[in-house]
Amino acid sequence: MNIINTDRAKELISQSNGRIFSTTFIKKDNTLRTLTARLGKKYKSKTDRNAPYKAQNYNLMHLYDMRKKDFRMLNFNTLQTLTINKTKYTIK
Repeated sequence: MNIINTDRAKELISQSNGRIFSTTFIKKDNTLRTLTARLGKKYKSKTDRNAPYKAQNYNLMHLYDMRKKDFRMLNFNTLQTLTINKTKYTIK
C-alpha cells in the first residue's frame, strides 16, 4: 500500500478524468464511510443560489456519489484511504 499526503490525493482525484474511485473518510459524526464517487458531473443548485463559501478554502471537494446518485462533499482533513486506478493509497 502506498502512503501519500492530502495534496497528492487531490491531484490524483483531479487527474482521474471522470473515472470512478473509492475513498474512506471520517464523517462529522465520527463514523467511517466508504464513498464510491467520480468527478465530471456538474452540480446545479436546486434553488439557483450560489454557495456561501468556496469549498477549496475549507479543504473540501464536490464529488458525485455513485451509490446515492447525488452530490457529496469530501473533506480532505478526514480522508483515510483512496483507491484509484486499481491502486490503494493510505493518506498521512
